[in-house]
Amino acid sequence: MKLQMFSVDAFTESPFRGNPAAVVLLTQPQDDATLQKVATELNLSETSYVRLLEGDESAPWTTGCRYSLRWFTPVQEVLLCGHATIATAHVLFSELGNPSSQLEFETLSGVLVVRKEGSNIVMDFPSNPPVSLTPEQEKQLAPLVQVASGGLRLHTVLISHTLKYLLVCLHHSYSRRELEAIEPNFNDMKTAHDGSLAHCVMVCVAGDANHQHHAYSRFFAPLYGINEDPVTGSAHTVLAPYWAGQLGRKELNFWQCSERGGEVKVKILDNERVHVQGIQA
Repeated sequence: MKLQMFSVDAFTESPFRGNPAAVVLLTQPQDDATLQKVATELNLSETSYVRLLEGDESAPWTTGCRYSLRWFTPVQEVLLCGHATIATAHVLFSELGNPSSQLEFETLSGVLVVRKEGSNIVMDFPSNPPVSLTPEQEKQLAPLVQVASGGLRLHTVLISHTLKYLLVCLHHSYSRRELEAIEPNFNDMKTAHDGSLAHCVMVCVAGDANHQHHAYSRFFAPLYGINEDPVTGSAHTVLAPYWAGQLGRKELNFWQCSERGGEVKVKILDNERVHVQGIQA
């Protein structure tokens, strides 16, 4: 078996920054076990698999505008991934010469439309606003919150049940500096909760006074085989509606404070969708 593969750094203009994703081109179906083994072997936070749905199969990457798209972490398939979607679109647009101005991807999260906008790529994603926890859920998740937040004071804890993403917002007295200083024990995170309610934890804090970035975040997902994800597009389908409500605005700039780091721009739409925008190196 031979598979053509690309590696793309998303949410950055510089190599070795942002979030790297593998993009694998499929010209015929492969069984799920093989897809997972390849993703495990590559050991990136996401490996995307793209396959033509509509177009000329003799030239699948230049004639098509509708594709299937799946995303795998080193341990399992996921419902939604932003940086690997940007990476896939970049490969089709820029590396393989697809002339379309926009592409449609059939995914586990429905049909996602992705378009070029200058040097950026804009993704139309479902909005996943977080909701309050029940008292029982708070009790179940308290050990996980404690480890992920480094024991810092909290403003609120919410959850997106669709993605199983837990949103932990630090107290407003904290800044980016305190967020970046958190050093969670990832083994403790794996044992603090079994994943039945939450697979991943986003820890965030309000942005700087000049609003260059409206909020800062980090993303921990040891149950997905990713201790800390560098820049997480799907997380911003949860972060954006939360911070839009807090700040009373529909367009927001975020910075994800991993070692590699990356900027994500999000626009809240009126149809329970969000536009997630990023650049790629």
